[in-house]
Amino acid sequence: MVIFDFSSVSVINILLARDPNFFMKNLSVVLSLFINLAFPVCTTAQNATILTDSIPVQKRPVVKRTVNSLHSYLVPSAMVLYGALSLHVTPLQNINETFQNGLAAPNGRHTNLDDYLQYSPALASHVISLAGVKGKHTFFERVIISGMAAAMSTGVVLTVKRITNETRPDGSDNLSFPSGHTATAFGSAELIRQEYGDASPWYGVGAYAVASLTGYLRMYNNKHWLGDVLAGAGVGIISAKIATRLYPLVKRIVFKNKTPFTAVYPSYQQGAFTVNLVHVIQ
Repeated sequence: MVIFDFSSVSVINILLARDPNFFMKNLSVVLSLFINLAFPVCTTAQNATILTDSIPVQKRPVVKRTVNSLHSYLVPSAMVLYGALSLHVTPLQNINETFQNGLAAPNGRHTNLDDYLQYSPALASHVISLAGVKGKHTFFERVIISGMAAAMSTGVVLTVKRITNETRPDGSDNLSFPSGHTATAFGSAELIRQEYGDASPWYGVGAYAVASLTGYLRMYNNKHWLGDVLAGAGVGIISAKIATRLYPLVKRIVFKNKTPFTAVYPSYQQGAFTVNLVHVIQ
């Protein structure tokens, strides 16, 4: 909510009516009025009350962004559709080959970075929490949601791979479509966006950047076509959204709406260090 203070306009009119040469006589006042007009009083939605001309203005309640609305499924669904069409539509197949010729590493060179990078958004989610950034769920809830998303994504990816039998660009096997690495990375990136988006949108931007790099490296390593990567990303995002939407139902049925609590702490006993995990359903 932004409120502009235009009280200075009235002040100017009064001063001009009394003395047309007032501004020339009082340069400091002129500058002060100009600054007040050029940079009006603003406030953010985090303040409770703003006083303007001694009149309290009550702010409207903060409305958090909707991160899992139905229209948010359109883009990932379009990505999956594009990937599926690229399996049989000739112009899209040509686009796949064009991208592959431009992105694939020359002379068969490749990197294993994508094998590890796909898991980095999931790890980053817990690192962000340990850094003190407050998310929407507890540690245990995040683990459950990410597990649900991974189960759905993996199930879809493995099933579709067996059905389509798409040959990889390097000809190593017929499990090209869709990209499992990309599905894993983008699923975790979407969970970060939903979990910490209200704290800062940059957490989601960073996670999606890492996921995009994972998809690029899959093409660089000559393991996937463009359509494979786009479809995998779409599957991962949709799985994350569905898992987040279903978790309240799972919590109500499985945990009877009780809040799980998990603690991890080190201990030292009889000359040995151990790590203890305690899980309590309150």
